[in-house]
Amino acid sequence: MYGWIWRHLPGPTWVRVATTVVVCAVVVGVLFAWVFPAVAPLIPFNQLTVGE
Repeated sequence: MYGWIWRHLPGPTWVRVATTVVVCAVVVGVLFAWVFPAVAPLIPFNQLTVGE
């Protein structure tokens, strides 16, 4: 899969690397800004008691 994506990115190697870094940064930003806050209330890690 990664090879297919790499072959279809335009430009020389340095442009491909820059594009990949930018896309990864955007994905991480979206995860931290919208996805993780939306999922956090559904994850039971905030419980302070240990199994009963």
